[in-house]
Amino acid sequence: MNNSNPNIVFNPLISAIQKVVLYETKTLLYLVGSNNRETRFRLLIIDRTQRSRVDINEDPNEYNALGIRRFLSTLGSPKVTSAYGVLGFVRFLEGYYLLLVTKRKCCAHLGMHLIYTIKDTVMVKVNEPTAALKTPHPYEERYKRMFQNIDLRSNFYFSYSYDLTRTLQYNSSAPRYVGPRVDIEVEDPLPEWDTLTNNVQEVNERVDYAFRSCSRKRFVWNAFLLEPMKDVMLKDWLLEVTHGYISQSSISVFGRRVNVCLIARRSTRFAGTRFLKRGANFRGDVANEVETEQIVSNGHDMCSFTQMRGSVPSHWSQDISKMVPKPPIQLDITDPYAQTPARHFERLLFHYGSPLIMLNLVKKREKRQHESILSKELVNSIRYLNQFLPPQHRMKYIHFDMARKSRGGGNVMEMLAEIAESVLQQTGMFLKARGLHLSFQTGIVRTNCVDCLDRTNTAQFAIGKCALGHQLERLGFVKSAKLEFDSDCVTMLENLYEEHGDTLALQYGGSQLVHRIKTYRKTAAWASQGNDIMQTLSRYYSNTFNDTEKQHSINLFLGYYMPSSGHNKENQPIWELQTDYYMHNVYKPFSLTEGTHPITDWVRSKVRKCLPNSCSDLNKVVNILFRVHTKDLEMIDGYSNYHQSFKWTDFSEHISYEISQLAMPNMAFDPNYSPFERQAQKQKTRKNPSLTGQSSSSSTNSNESSSSEGDDSSTDEDLSASLMLKEQQQKKSQQVTIEPRTLERLLPPMKEVYGCKISNPSKESMSIYKRYTQMGKLSTLMNTNASSMGTLINSNAQLNPPRAIVNAGTIINLKPLCDYGTDSYLSVKVPVVSEKSLSIYADYCKIPRNFDVASKLDEFSPLHRYVLMT
Repeated sequence: MNNSNPNIVFNPLISAIQKVVLYETKTLLYLVGSNNRETRFRLLIIDRTQRSRVDINEDPNEYNALGIRRFLSTLGSPKVTSAYGVLGFVRFLEGYYLLLVTKRKCCAHLGMHLIYTIKDTVMVKVNEPTAALKTPHPYEERYKRMFQNIDLRSNFYFSYSYDLTRTLQYNSSAPRYVGPRVDIEVEDPLPEWDTLTNNVQEVNERVDYAFRSCSRKRFVWNAFLLEPMKDVMLKDWLLEVTHGYISQSSISVFGRRVNVCLIARRSTRFAGTRFLKRGANFRGDVANEVETEQIVSNGHDMCSFTQMRGSVPSHWSQDISKMVPKPPIQLDITDPYAQTPARHFERLLFHYGSPLIMLNLVKKREKRQHESILSKELVNSIRYLNQFLPPQHRMKYIHFDMARKSRGGGNVMEMLAEIAESVLQQTGMFLKARGLHLSFQTGIVRTNCVDCLDRTNTAQFAIGKCALGHQLERLGFVKSAKLEFDSDCVTMLENLYEEHGDTLALQYGGSQLVHRIKTYRKTAAWASQGNDIMQTLSRYYSNTFNDTEKQHSINLFLGYYMPSSGHNKENQPIWELQTDYYMHNVYKPFSLTEGTHPITDWVRSKVRKCLPNSCSDLNKVVNILFRVHTKDLEMIDGYSNYHQSFKWTDFSEHISYEISQLAMPNMAFDPNYSPFERQAQKQKTRKNPSLTGQSSSSSTNSNESSSSEGDDSSTDEDLSASLMLKEQQQKKSQQVTIEPRTLERLLPPMKEVYGCKISNPSKESMSIYKRYTQMGKLSTLMNTNASSMGTLINSNAQLNPPRAIVNAGTIINLKPLCDYGTDSYLSVKVPVVSEKSLSIYADYCKIPRNFDVASKLDEFSPLHRYVLMT
């Protein structure tokens, strides 16, 4: 975006701490971090005697393997814990705990960047209590259990070389500012990279830079836990973790793999459960805000499209004190100047550019006013704020009532496809491919319904399907961007979005999706109708009985609530608080002016100047930037970090192999097969391995196995009834006879190609073959234990000889043509050389040699006699 010079390459730094070993003594903790090759080591020393703070001392020296072994030998026999990274520190009422990642699994890769999901963690007590101290605080264990309700083994992700908190477009942009606390509105940027000489001798000489990305804290879920480590000099110790969903699959185009990766980042701002977090806070942070990025890659060529979901950015809520399936929606605060939506939309303009397209899926016409309250509020806010934007950058509003269209017999997916095509034409997508012009996405589509779960996920799939067609077209795999439903390619994408929706619904709503993509496509099986009812009940149970405890766990994990041992009203335990409103809302009364700017000037001048492009991408900020003189340095060598040629790796554990096995079956040997055409046989739906039957923020009391948006259906009972009736009619008419695929149908006959045909052998041939195999058995038996077998046959022992020997009458002794002795890799027997050969060799060694002249072989020379003998 701000660098069109292909000779200037920016390489992200690969973390130098990819393995961690914890050594525990009574007074100190030693954290030894190493690189992936375990050739370079760093050391952190933590004092265990300090109870009110974490005292971390960093050794500035870097050790090699021998040096670190010598140091560890002085520790005696400490307790050892191996890990793959430090998640941070947390304190409740009595001392700190250290969190380590002990198990990980590679779940995806972007180019040479590996992405891992956490599979297990450990919580180590830093400040061990002594006998002289008082008894433990009674609330300490309760806070600890509440903190551990956040299941770090479910849907938490990290990478050592790729910034998961940013989009591919941002990560591919050139840096313009350096420093973690830089102010882009005040400080001057770096010079334009296109006009920079870089002190090169040749015009097309490559110049490499290394940089450390500045992460987007909104998507870092352990940012609060890393606060005690903020002063650590080597930032590689800070392992930042995102939460949401990441999965990757692939399609095969004539044997060539095309990877499709789906990354969903869940925001930490105003995060919580379904009924307890609605609308937005005063900063413009909305509930259930998730940024979803769809990346299609083929080697070095990459194409990405980003969309997002989030609650309606207004102050609204639902009263759950009454146990009713659909609590009434109420507006809590009147915002006539749309200041809260303005803060939200201004942030979207800063990060994504224009146009902002609002796809609203809530109901518009209702017998009793319910969802339409939100539609009116959103329309009024957009209409008011658009007055102060230039016409070409104004926000777009699209309303689509999915439930009404479906009940009316319309094809919902076709209507959504038309909307998606319009969205793609306006926003574009990011493309970085060899031989093609660099293109960028400007703007974003923001989808919402009431809960931003069921209907939202279906709409995002429709947009993602349209985007996939354009991505494959831009990369040169298809001629037309339109993809057929029921093709293997779309089935693969539908499975990804189903898992994506289930995972996010578990995290926010307490159950899996209620109404799925197949529901709106009207291809859902009969069994899914009963499953929808069960998911609705599961969601209702979770929202009624478990959401409060989940919300407490989230507030504690993210640092919105910090326990204190005082006894005044301000230090009440979190379970005694009536509300967490003031944790997420820094109340500041609405005023006609904020600072020096009027509220009508709701978009900063820096953002306006960058439109329609993203101000964030054009003004990329990095923590560190320096030039390197070779691309083979370990700190930027992505090839070695990906392939790990320095160690043995099981082929089945390699991420590329695993993704290829999860993909659709490769039918490249069928000349008529295409992954983009409608297939008669449906591919089996992939199970999401991350759905363990429990959301990542579930309480210890909840055993529900799903997550979703139950009432996002918002009285769609008639929708389910109409679908069941139509399915019954379709079942009678759609009886397709599918012919199985066999080798005889797919390959030409052998007679036609080779002139012969495979047939069963005759009885005579089988008899000869059986006698031949019997000879092999008898000869093998003789060679392995000849002496003992001979004794067995010639003596009158009680044991009977083998039946094969009795029938044969004698043992066949097959002598080998050559005898190679008994040499093996364990031992080699020295050969015996005759005295005559030794005398000939001794005579030969006495012959004077002239190295400048070739030796002559006459009949009297010892060498001639030796050759004649051999």
